[in-house]
Amino acid sequence: MKRDGHTHTEFCPHGTHDDVEEMILKAIELDFDEYSIVEHAPLSSEFMKNTAGNQEAVTTASMSMSDLPYYFKKMNQMKKKYASDLLIHIGFEVDYLIGYEDFTRDFLNEYGPQTDDGVLSLHFLEGQDGFRSIDFTAEDYNEGIVQFYGGFEQAQLAYLEGVKQSIEADLGAFKPRRIGHISLCQKFQQFFGADGRDFSREVTAEFEAILALVKKRGYELDFNTAGLFKPLCKETYPPKEIVTLAEALEIPFVYGSDSHGVADIGRGYNAYCQK
Repeated sequence: MKRDGHTHTEFCPHGTHDDVEEMILKAIELDFDEYSIVEHAPLSSEFMKNTAGNQEAVTTASMSMSDLPYYFKKMNQMKKKYASDLLIHIGFEVDYLIGYEDFTRDFLNEYGPQTDDGVLSLHFLEGQDGFRSIDFTAEDYNEGIVQFYGGFEQAQLAYLEGVKQSIEADLGAFKPRRIGHISLCQKFQQFFGADGRDFSREVTAEFEAILALVKKRGYELDFNTAGLFKPLCKETYPPKEIVTLAEALEIPFVYGSDSHGVADIGRGYNAYCQK
């Protein structure tokens, strides 16, 4: 079965705004059998008040609460319309917001029954003057997180600790069981003169701890190819070295294009096949 487990829609403020139907048609053209639509779930309004840095990173990070009825209506229409061509799953990419677990649990309890797939990801960390984005720009990441923690490696360790917390967090019965792009902290690695082949012993140990928790919980991992197309990353999330460790533990991966437009559909699928 050829499956894409991580795609977005026109409801994403930071995407291309390509219509999801065009993306679905491209997936069918590329012979995908299964397709997960996991739009960025709304953020807590209280959390948003406690963010800093470039506010575009926050205001465009997710769909709004008011979009939810329209999101479900449109995606369910697509699911029915293309049922004979493609098995479509509907859910969310849920942000793990450290300290706001009650909000996330309540959200999932309310909307989770309407979903059949999901991804749990970490996009924000406590940083300079409040929560800061991990993946907006290299400059914003440097100012808000890397300098706050005292260096790129220290920022890696903080991010990986957050991923561990996300795996262990009690987010209720509808908590996603697939952990998104566990090496997103590498998105701007070349800006800092780093890459996924030279992880320190401490960082590698943190990745190993994450994998042990994923294995223990029976979760799966997002094999996210978006990093291959980021000019300061050029690697999958996670990179080959971590994929090898995960496969030794027989942790399942699900290919994710992390598509935000038609041109992204199927990108890097060969890297998944060759992993």
